[in-house]
Amino acid sequence: MLGMVIVSHSEKIAEGVRELALQMAKDVNIVPAGGLCDGGIGTDLEKIMNGISEADSGEGVIVLMDLGSAVMTTEMAIDMVENDVTMIDGPVVEGGIAAAVTIMSGGSIEDIKKAVDECKTINKF
Repeated sequence: MLGMVIVSHSEKIAEGVRELALQMAKDVNIVPAGGLCDGGIGTDLEKIMNGISEADSGEGVIVLMDLGSAVMTTEMAIDMVENDVTMIDGPVVEGGIAAAVTIMSGGSIEDIKKAVDECKTINKF
């Protein structure tokens, strides 16, 4: 099964997205990689690299990121690991849940991208 890493500038956001997604996809290995090592706001290359390694069970990893530098730091992390990693563009909360459910149901990377992409247009009311 694919693993998933949530990269956020905030440790609490990454952990919260993981917590929500696990409510609907409890068997998916979701690793939060949020904030700096000292608990501050930012993205940490080593945290992301470790998250990718931890999430990978041998079938690959998808990564969802929140903002600009999270994308850049994730790209650097991917360049430094040997894992099969796919970055997915989409909203972190809704997309994280959609990705986890799609992984849980055996969806492909393309299925996951489509599910996350559909979250970009969700109307809340």
